[in-house]
Amino acid sequence: MTPDTLPSKPSFKAQMLLAREDAIIQSVNRLLAEKGFEAMTVDEVAAAVGIAKASLYKHFPSKEDLAAAAMVSVMRRAQAFLDTLPAELSAVDKLRKVVAWTMGLKLAGEMPSLPSQNSSLRTALMANKDYMDGLMDVSDRLGAWIEAAQAKGAINPKLPPIAVLYTLYARACDPVLEFLKMGELYTDDEVIALVLSTCFEGLEAR
Repeated sequence: MTPDTLPSKPSFKAQMLLAREDAIIQSVNRLLAEKGFEAMTVDEVAAAVGIAKASLYKHFPSKEDLAAAAMVSVMRRAQAFLDTLPAELSAVDKLRKVVAWTMGLKLAGEMPSLPSQNSSLRTALMANKDYMDGLMDVSDRLGAWIEAAQAKGAINPKLPPIAVLYTLYARACDPVLEFLKMGELYTDDEVIALVLSTCFEGLEAR
């Protein structure tokens, strides 16, 4: 590679803009986890980041765009996590690790609440190529592991794979996690282990 073909380093201004966008996305992610899309306001996001609302709109033109960027960020984290799973793990163990990871994000306040069916955010996400591509990639990988686990008898083969997939996705927004944490009887790891047990034992073949 010659000096002429070396990738140019982003300017200081570009780096600052990227850093600000990261801060915005992190704040939106936290607010979506705490309050959900409908209750979150753009004013709250701007205040959390410490910028004027007008500056916020320079990065993201709408509330839906703000939330979609946060959801895309979480989806990319999910894809990166799947990439770290050892190939030698059994399919069901991979699924357990993915579900445990999502529940860990939920307990840490880093998992955005899923949008309702009639939400304007859901419409925005359906039109967001980055989000939909990530969702399809994650769903395809989880779906393949579900079918492999069913073939091994680790998950009930009579259950439709799509029903199992949605059951696993639902753990990312399971209110049981907060209820158990609020009781202060269990650590986060113990809460995750309890919900994993109820989830996967329910999916086992009888």
